[in-house]
Amino acid sequence: MSEKITETEIESLSGMLDVERMIGKLIEALGENPMRDGLRETPRRMTESLRFLTSGYRIDPMALVRPALFDVTYNEMVIVKDIELFSLCEHHLLPFFGKCHVAYIPDGKVVGLSKIPRVVDAFSRRLQIQERLTVQIAETINEAIHPKGVAVVVEAVHLCIIMRGVEKQNSVAVTSSMLGTFKDHIETRNEFLSLIRRPRP
Repeated sequence: MSEKITETEIESLSGMLDVERMIGKLIEALGENPMRDGLRETPRRMTESLRFLTSGYRIDPMALVRPALFDVTYNEMVIVKDIELFSLCEHHLLPFFGKCHVAYIPDGKVVGLSKIPRVVDAFSRRLQIQERLTVQIAETINEAIHPKGVAVVVEAVHLCIIMRGVEKQNSVAVTSSMLGTFKDHIETRNEFLSLIRRPRP
């Protein structure tokens, strides 16, 4: 016996078909034939791709973190660095990608290390600007763990800079968000910045 399709699933399928039709019209408006061999399946493929690249809208970052909090008497810096990051610039819908470095100083609780990259993914898989993305990661970890401080640095290459506009091939955008101890104490902030620059062993 087949399972019934829910109303939400029907709405989702209908929405995806609408996107496919719009992409087909876009291809035609650009001067191409959406029915030629190489492009016939492009609307479907692009719709699936966009659904994955914006899957963060369907994820609650706080729900990722809450089940993985542990009481631990550890009060030194915890860093997860070189987290790969891929996102879409909301201004041109072109990719930007790079690395994210996250640190926090616990105040009685730590979070499972795998959850930090998942928080990064949840926010990066949305239409974004790098500045907001950086702040969202920091504020979510701060709200979930209530640590003594949180630091986030994002380093990214933007295809909207490389492929169009100023066309600067080697440009890298760097953004940071410092909360608590990292904001108030330059020694703590400098220690974090020094550690993320240290090469891997």
